[in-house]
Amino acid sequence: MTQTTITSTTTTTTSSGLRSLYLIRVVFSLIWVALVHTTSASLVSKDEPTVIAAVLLVIYPLWDGIATLLERRMAGTDSGSGSGTGSTNRVSTANMALGLAATIGMIIAVFSTIGTALLVFGIWALLSGAIQLVVAIRRRRTVGAQWPMIISGGLSVLAGASFAAMSASATSGLSTLAGYSAFGAFWFLVSVIALSIRGRSGH
Repeated sequence: MTQTTITSTTTTTTSSGLRSLYLIRVVFSLIWVALVHTTSASLVSKDEPTVIAAVLLVIYPLWDGIATLLERRMAGTDSGSGSGTGSTNRVSTANMALGLAATIGMIIAVFSTIGTALLVFGIWALLSGAIQLVVAIRRRRTVGAQWPMIISGGLSVLAGASFAAMSASATSGLSTLAGYSAFGAFWFLVSVIALSIRGRSGH
């Protein structure tokens, strides 16, 4: 009885923490999209990034890595035990390392062209989406309501491959990435709603 109560409380806390973080990610993405549209939407593949565009490009994967760390703590995987938790920890660690590597890669890319930045962003989005997909599939049994993150991860893989492929196109630009971020915000919002519904139903 006590163990059941503890498990239930932990699950509720995890869902609440994830909802809060997902809302923060929604706000961040929407602000990022707005800034791209108002300052850098006209930049295309062969252009050199402006200072503002460079900052926006670098901060995106950096924030994702930070958010992954926060999500890991809110999900309670740092203090958990068992092979499942250990496996999830390894995946989240890989995602944080990927975010750091993408940030470093983007710092280098912004001294080149928008096309180079699109290539780095595309590779990162593809790998990050794959990791998100794995985490969501594993978390669905303990937290539940992970189907939006599964869909989002799958779409991120496809979008990343598309960005990498179109990075050499003369017409590709930062407005494409703004669309990607906006869709990401949408799926995080859907996740918030799904977790809220699941929490109220008690399942």
